[in-house]
Amino acid sequence: MTTSRDPGLQPERTRLAWRRTALAMTVVTTLTVRLALHRGPAEAASAVLAVLGWATAIALCWRPATGTSRTDGRILAMVGLTTAGIALLGTVLVLRGL
Repeated sequence: MTTSRDPGLQPERTRLAWRRTALAMTVVTTLTVRLALHRGPAEAASAVLAVLGWATAIALCWRPATGTSRTDGRILAMVGLTTAGIALLGTVLVLRGL
């Protein structure tokens, strides 16, 4: 008797985790752009980097037709680094009192 793997709710949990990550990245990127509009060139450079990182992560991870994400090891590593960078940027924004 062979049993097939029952994924259960794992695909849904993964999809929801990617959506939470994308939402958090969107919020930090939006706040960075807002900061750049009212401050100097250093903030503008960070806003450009945040927007590029956000757009790259969304483009690589999101499949609009299925609402799922890609799970290639290199893609996940790049998205992880981008997410960590944007999280660091969010921390800096909070510490600066945005």
